[in-house]
Amino acid sequence: MSELPVGRGPVHITLQMGPKLTRPVQAEVTEALLSAQITATAGERSGFQLAFDLTKNGLINRTLLPEGFFDPKTRVIVSVSVKGTPEVLLDGLIVRQEVGASNQPGHSTLTVTGEDLSLLMDLEERTDRYPNLPPSQRVLAILRRYSDYGIRPDVYTEKVSQPPHQDLRVHYQTGTDLQYVNELARANGYTFYLEPGPNPGQSSARWGPEVRLGIRQHALNVNMDNNSTVDQLTFAYDGTAREEPQARWQDPGTRQSTLLPQPPISPLRPPLGKRPTPALKRRTLAGTAKQQREQAEAELLARAAVSADVISGSGSLDVNRHGYLLQPRQLVGVRGSGRAYDGDYYVKSVTHMLRPGSYQQNFTLSREGLEARSAYVRP
Repeated sequence: MSELPVGRGPVHITLQMGPKLTRPVQAEVTEALLSAQITATAGERSGFQLAFDLTKNGLINRTLLPEGFFDPKTRVIVSVSVKGTPEVLLDGLIVRQEVGASNQPGHSTLTVTGEDLSLLMDLEERTDRYPNLPPSQRVLAILRRYSDYGIRPDVYTEKVSQPPHQDLRVHYQTGTDLQYVNELARANGYTFYLEPGPNPGQSSARWGPEVRLGIRQHALNVNMDNNSTVDQLTFAYDGTAREEPQARWQDPGTRQSTLLPQPPISPLRPPLGKRPTPALKRRTLAGTAKQQREQAEAELLARAAVSADVISGSGSLDVNRHGYLLQPRQLVGVRGSGRAYDGDYYVKSVTHMLRPGSYQQNFTLSREGLEARSAYVRP
């Protein structure tokens, strides 16, 4: 969808709802939708908020709300269609509803708030053991429990191989599935999130490095007169964000403790900036001495990579003016902000805000260094 120009065509929203399997809602429900706000962030659960007109004698107030159509755990799928091409923005569950009653006609509203399907993985704590399974295989075993909701695993082998040794240690899960999967992701410098689509009722569960290679989306242009697609972009360089982690490992045979060498972070964070930023902080990781050496090396790499993004940017755009949907968790170029901040960025988050006649996107960007690596930024 990001490669298809939006033009100035109408934007249509499609709502599907149901307990597990969904179906399109009645036309009266779609017509009552006042606004939709959907936020997708790398490494975090996506959230949404839908506001409906709660007309006194309308279908929602009269029948659907009392009969539990908007109750928590109801599944909601939101798609947008621009010039006839659909894009799934959300597949999630309602967790809260609010009713605002007003004396003024047309001012009563129903607001439902929810989160994406990873909420299912956070509802039940369990204790489980995974003998002789490396981290990625443990994640696959967990994700298979949620295939009934159309969740497909997109799991990558960890960058630092950690062959299991059942005779030395059996890995246990305590807490919810989501907590354990996120814990394994952090320990390997990976992210975990659900990406809805490409068809309604399907989601991809990515457990792997952030997508920092491949085709860039159409650039965000600022300060370029008629070619500008973004009114304002704000950038920040936080010099204290980057850390140089230190990790010690103790050989169980000799009891000798050694400082592990600093790993290159490019396997997890291919550089997007030409001038890398230095690490001002030095931190010592706790608990690595008694881990397997491979596990300690993975944690050292993960900490160094996660703290690397010291450059951040934020802004908003009008989808019709920009001409394309900006997709989160992918790469995009910036033009017109000057030599220091032009170039490619990772789209950290996007918030879609839809109202009748309006489609805005707020976004945040990140990368690890200043200046573009190439003189050419895809328009």
